[in-house]
Amino acid sequence: MKEGIHPDYREVLFVDLSNGFKFVTRSCVPTKETDTFDGKEYPLFKLDTSSESHPFYTGTQKSVDNMGGRVERFRNRYAKTAAK
Repeated sequence: MKEGIHPDYREVLFVDLSNGFKFVTRSCVPTKETDTFDGKEYPLFKLDTSSESHPFYTGTQKSVDNMGGRVERFRNRYAKTAAK
């Protein structure tokens, strides 16, 4: 392989800031901070959300159809203008 043209692909520690969940995976994301995990020091990348905190993956996401009939009221209100 040619030297100097490939990204720095290494193990990186990702931290979910909403709940503190940490996991290590390989990535070439640029980082400036480091942190320790399982006794080893890794480059640190902070996430706003991960699969541990996202409502879709945790099962806490609400369906739009179940929000008090708002979708049905919208459809009923604008059904007449759409038919014209």
